[in-house]
Amino acid sequence: MKILLELAFRIIESPLAPDHRSYRPPSWPPPPDWVVSYDGDGNTVSRWSDTMWDFSHLAGRPLKLKFDSGSSKRLARIGEENKNLLRLIATWMLWGPKGARAWNSLQHSFRLIRRIVVLCEENKISAADLMRFPRVFAEMSKTIPRGNARRNLIRQFDTLLQAREHLGFSIVDEHGIREIARLGLDDVETEQTAYIPPRIWSYQVGRLRECIDDFLAHQEQIKDCFDFCLQAYASSFGSLELAFTGDEEMRKNCLPFSKRAREGYEQKGYVGQFSETAKRFGILPLLQKWLGQKEQLSVSMLSSYFLLVQFAGMAYTINFTLQRVEEGNSLRSDCLQWDEDELLGPIPLICGETTKTEVDSDARWPSSPSVEVAISAMRIVAAMRIKCVVANPALHCDKYDQENPHLVHGSFEPWGTGPKGRTAYSVRPTAVNYQNLIRRYPNLFELDALRITEEDLAFARQFTSNLNEKEFLVGGIWPLAWHQLRRTTAVNMFASGMIDDSSIQTIMKHRSLAQTVYYGRNHTRLRFNDDIDKITTAAKYETMARQISSLLSDRYVSPMGTRRKDEIVVNLMSARDFEKLVKAGQKGEISFRETRLGGCARTGPCEYGGVESVARCAGGDGKRPCGEAIFDKKRKPSVERQLKAVEAKLRIVDAKSPRGMALQMEANGLRNFLHDIE
Repeated sequence: MKILLELAFRIIESPLAPDHRSYRPPSWPPPPDWVVSYDGDGNTVSRWSDTMWDFSHLAGRPLKLKFDSGSSKRLARIGEENKNLLRLIATWMLWGPKGARAWNSLQHSFRLIRRIVVLCEENKISAADLMRFPRVFAEMSKTIPRGNARRNLIRQFDTLLQAREHLGFSIVDEHGIREIARLGLDDVETEQTAYIPPRIWSYQVGRLRECIDDFLAHQEQIKDCFDFCLQAYASSFGSLELAFTGDEEMRKNCLPFSKRAREGYEQKGYVGQFSETAKRFGILPLLQKWLGQKEQLSVSMLSSYFLLVQFAGMAYTINFTLQRVEEGNSLRSDCLQWDEDELLGPIPLICGETTKTEVDSDARWPSSPSVEVAISAMRIVAAMRIKCVVANPALHCDKYDQENPHLVHGSFEPWGTGPKGRTAYSVRPTAVNYQNLIRRYPNLFELDALRITEEDLAFARQFTSNLNEKEFLVGGIWPLAWHQLRRTTAVNMFASGMIDDSSIQTIMKHRSLAQTVYYGRNHTRLRFNDDIDKITTAAKYETMARQISSLLSDRYVSPMGTRRKDEIVVNLMSARDFEKLVKAGQKGEISFRETRLGGCARTGPCEYGGVESVARCAGGDGKRPCGEAIFDKKRKPSVERQLKAVEAKLRIVDAKSPRGMALQMEANGLRNFLHDIE
């Protein structure tokens, strides 16, 4: 049969060799007993006729395709006919000529199709007959998600329609696809990922850093306490392996931190309450600070604290790398590398896997040197936990995992849930929603610090004009999300001058300047994720357009006078529409960038910069100020602080030295700014 030659497993994240037993079906349709997935030892996990296909081992995370409604009471149980249709569709999605190339794509598409099949089952019809029932089709059309989900479903329907000769059916015909597409034209504008206001962004970064620093300050006490706890379990059970593999009787009566042994059973190895152990090792106040004040802490709280440190470390790293949460969640212990740049010196690079636009097991993300502490903290936790993984034979941990463990993983300690439900170390947990983690660890952030002010909302709307008014409102709590970190960092790379706080300005403008330059150069010696270029480029021109749009206000002045400012504004605002401004910037027709004093409208490079020194911008060298400079009155407090710092340096240097003369010109420029904005 010719179609068999076109069938092949196409997931490029988990490639299978052509001679693998699951690489392609032996016939079409596949036989009921065909094995679709195996575990790491080559044992059968799922057959084609099963009600669920489990690809967790292959995907490296929990991933199951369910052909029944399971235990859900809200959904009708899927009958055998629709269940078989769903299996055929899933087979085509995985092994068909246009099969999915990524697990996320497969899972998302399957869930959308499954919802349609469930709807058909609830209406007691076959999914193959959907188009014969206009009322059910109309109900389906109304419930299809908007935006990208709708477009994805249209593509899937079209793919299945083209395959109807092989499948023997199609869910939706050409007329139906056109109708769904027509309804999609009325979709509301896709809401852009929110830009986190500087105050809130600064606060969450500061708290994440504080959590990491606290851990590193107590790392020796934590490691000693952890080793003591492991030894207590090993002594009580007879060995650390028995602490994982022992029967239920042992697990009830050999717990070294609990005196719950049944009457008549001699408990071995009881060492007292864990709170006393934590106090003895000097980490009780640390655990109480981050996990909450409790009279008695159980040993499981140590695992909970490790999860918090992993979460804080990953979130902090994502804040400075532009990574997606899935990419940050998959990093290993050796992910931090340093590249020596001739101009910038050592550049920290986060190395890991990406599969969004192109599968690359060795993608690079330039970052800030400050991520080193976050990686160090997660690395320490991973090194402690891998001891438990090695001792538990059920986890099948290979040598590479032992030498280079994942920085973020589940709890493997013997005081956890025991051997039941454990999966291989290679099966990775999915990244937890940022909001769920915040709720789990209420001591991490103070909710009042995340409460939205009018100024916060004004900042956010500068870069996300279509914010959801019900979700983002003055007085509400800012709903932090992983992807917000990514977009906010991209915008801040090109607009960090708007952040007044000097320490954050240092992180974003100076310490991460190398990161911006590295991205901006399209550095050819290293491979970066192509998608990073897209997001930073988009952020660059969006930011520039927002800044140009705000120049009409009295907040901005030209050191050359009102007439010169009007000339600059007329030139820049010749295209008043925001989208036209973005396109004009991309074409190089107009330019505007932030400086320490406000902005610069020069098209092309400037040898004086406006970041390291503002002397030339403001005429600090005794010449006329730059005609392309724009001064921002809101920078007055920042400039006053800068002037005070420069004057302090002038008092301790030789005024006639090159350094002294440069500082004097800088001070003159800052004074000129303060004079001109008045």
